[in-house]
Amino acid sequence: MMTCNRQLTLIAFLFASALPLLSLGNDNSVKGSRPNIVVVLCDDLGRGDLGCYGNKIIQTPNLDKLASGGILFTDCYSSSPVCSPSRAGLLTGRNPNRTGVYDWIAGAMYLKSEEITIAEQLKKAGYQTGMFGKWHLNSQFNSDKQPTPGDQGFDHWFATSNNASPSHENPKNFVRNGKRTGEIEGFSAYIVANEFNNWVKALDKKESPFFAYVAFHEPHEPIASDQQLVDKYKDKSKVHGQDLYFANVSQINVAVGNITAFLKENNLEENTMVFFTSDNGPETWMRYPGAWRSHGTPGDVEGAELRGMKLHMTEGGIRVPGILYWPAKIKEARIEQTPVCAIDLFPTLCELAGVAQPSDRKIDGESFIPLLNNKEFEREQPLFWFYYNALSYTTMAMRKGDFMMLARRTGEHYMPGTGFTPERMVSIKEIKPRSYELYNLHDDVGQTRFVQEIYPNVFQSMKAEIDRLFADVQKEAPVWTNDDY
Repeated sequence: MMTCNRQLTLIAFLFASALPLLSLGNDNSVKGSRPNIVVVLCDDLGRGDLGCYGNKIIQTPNLDKLASGGILFTDCYSSSPVCSPSRAGLLTGRNPNRTGVYDWIAGAMYLKSEEITIAEQLKKAGYQTGMFGKWHLNSQFNSDKQPTPGDQGFDHWFATSNNASPSHENPKNFVRNGKRTGEIEGFSAYIVANEFNNWVKALDKKESPFFAYVAFHEPHEPIASDQQLVDKYKDKSKVHGQDLYFANVSQINVAVGNITAFLKENNLEENTMVFFTSDNGPETWMRYPGAWRSHGTPGDVEGAELRGMKLHMTEGGIRVPGILYWPAKIKEARIEQTPVCAIDLFPTLCELAGVAQPSDRKIDGESFIPLLNNKEFEREQPLFWFYYNALSYTTMAMRKGDFMMLARRTGEHYMPGTGFTPERMVSIKEIKPRSYELYNLHDDVGQTRFVQEIYPNVFQSMKAEIDRLFADVQKEAPVWTNDDY
């Protein structure tokens, strides 16, 4: 595994001392002062797969450049350790269980029309909105039976339901604003980046800023990689399929480079905020037969390997890359150790756009704008995750400061993607937390040692808090019925 400490130390040396950032002030709603916003979400990209997070093999110079000119978050988290709930959390700012998106979507679940997305809020502030790539927030895609991206705030959408098919090379299942495109030549990441560039090119950029949600399919299986990139890793591949995975991550790097180069060429780079992240930790190699190319890594922190991967309610399942690049505001790059989460994007972007958050629902994320001003960011509510079908024996987690509490749940265990038939849904309202574990991530990021006996007061306090948060989320969590199926 890659050791991140030496790499981060090198980055810190190259960045030099971080100077105070420009203040965002109180006039974010003033026309012309608000940034364009691009949220880039990868699929199954491991925290340890990028050069700026310590990888010595995979070449990601465009992403490393964003990190060396912006903020690199060491403790960035996804909303969930699996795809669909993670996307629901990012777009709504809410714990995904509140929305009823409990697992990757293959049946009844979908993001309901009453949920409010970032795109819907930013439209209220005059933003032009676009969605590009993987949606995976309904089972009946491009149908009037379930909301499409166009129903949830996106003026322009170019998307697939789940993976690009029949392959991420020359896909045939993209839909543009409700109309199927047919086969498109090329690789998915390049296709998505090109659609974004063409959309921005056609916008009236003087009229209002834009918000884009760019959701790459890479490096999710079935991996399809540009042969020119694969050739670069032939001599570095020690296991069958590694060269394809390494090239797939580089493919993301090229696509992001195409986007940022376009922004620069069109004088849009300066006041465009780009936030780059992943939906969960990396896929486990050979977890299923088609995953023979999945050679991602959750990475190391100061020599300690993050525990678990995708589908696990441990650090390796939810700690992901997080890079924020915004030249107009971030004048000196830095490494930021304060925890942030994808659910924080909703309130953060609302504040940047000068639009109020919805007052009729619980928003679990919190605005991290203080960090953009190089100030302290203290949460009112700890970060909390619950994944009903986690592969790990623990199914819920809560982070408060340096401490992470994990817990199991009562009831029968189901494998991911299998636990939400109507007959089983009643358990959503019956299960309870149990078997609590406390870890000090400052001393043990690999989560190898219980510390409840060392910190009994912290343990009791956090146990009460995780019980309260779980009960609050459980109360709102909807039950899908036979009619939904």
